Amino acid sequence: FSNTQIALKSGYNKYLSIDSKSRLVGRSEAIGSREQFEPVFQEKKLALLGSNGCFMSADEDNDLPYIIARSSTAGAEQMVKIRTNIDPEMVRRERIAKSTADEEKGSLKEAEVNYVKKFQSFQDKKLRINTGQTVVLESAKAEGRLHEVLLDRRAKMKSDKFCK
Repeated sequence: FSNTQIALKSGYNKYLSIDSKSRLVGRSEAIGSREQFEPVFQEKKLALLGSNGCFMSADEDNDLPYIIARSSTAGAEQMVKIRTNIDPEMVRRERIAKSTADEEKGSLKEAEVNYVKKFQSFQDKKLRINTGQTVVLESAKAEGRLHEVLLDRRAKMKSDKFCK
């Protein structure tokens, strides 16, 4: 799988490929060499190069029209528009959520409790949480020093096994 090639999935969760008759079909469960397409851009338009070295276009001559890959050059009939139902904003939010540690999800107070639970030694089975202002945590998060401030707050409580 090269950096320039893409794989396409059908609505039935099968990978699209080019069959022996140069038709676009969706039967594959996994990506192989036949399931790879290379997008080619010409004059701000897109053509898809199939695994057989030909560009895709519509074959409307038959009773049942097919998408075929038979043209070795990309002309006006081989130019395609690809639409997707993926919301880019939702993808961005999911990516940010994945990059956020589980301990930091929720409010800053909940994040502090989660980190205390993670690192504190429980001799008497009681959570020792700094009762100081959470405003300090908010400014530290804005400055990018949240972990440092949380560590300092746990060190002041002298119950963290990593802060002694």
